[in-house]
Amino acid sequence: MSIRHSLLALLQERPRYGYELRLEFEERTGATWPLNIGQVYTTLDRLERDSLIVKDGDDGEGHVIYSISDTGRAEVQDWFSQPVERSNPPRNELAIKLALAVTLPGVDVAGIIQGQRTASMRALQDYTKARRDSAADAAETDVAWLLVLDSLIFSTEAEVRWLDHCESRVVRSASARKSAPERRKAAMPEELQREAIR
Repeated sequence: MSIRHSLLALLQERPRYGYELRLEFEERTGATWPLNIGQVYTTLDRLERDSLIVKDGDDGEGHVIYSISDTGRAEVQDWFSQPVERSNPPRNELAIKLALAVTLPGVDVAGIIQGQRTASMRALQDYTKARRDSAADAAETDVAWLLVLDSLIFSTEAEVRWLDHCESRVVRSASARKSAPERRKAAMPEELQREAIR
């Protein structure tokens, strides 16, 4: 997630102070990706260093107000116009967990998959209920939140399908490992098979 560009986009709308930016970001994304206030101010410092924003004094209550610069406007417009790159996919903790689980002895991979599927199905039900409730209040609901909910629903549905695929692959792999000695034995000449029996 690009906090840098998200803050620039919000500043493009109007000048704001750090805590206000944090609240605005969380409100527009349904608090799905909460921001740490320290992260917000660190990002603002970097944006100022890079001449993408400027300090506009304070609001009289001690809050430093930030405004976007022309360079910052160009940066955020470029961000909106470019597709999100997939060259560095975000770390997927579940994929990492399963990749390690299948390579380590004594790990109940099927149990991990089943436990995650149960949790994912519960999350999918929650997201779907929230989407249904939000759609009922469509006149009052922000489209941004509906888009975030749709994204969560689609990604969770994909995760459940992927878990089904993982389960099938693990079962096939286990079956292949069990039958490998039998295939090797069947490929031996008869006299070696008799020796193996003795």
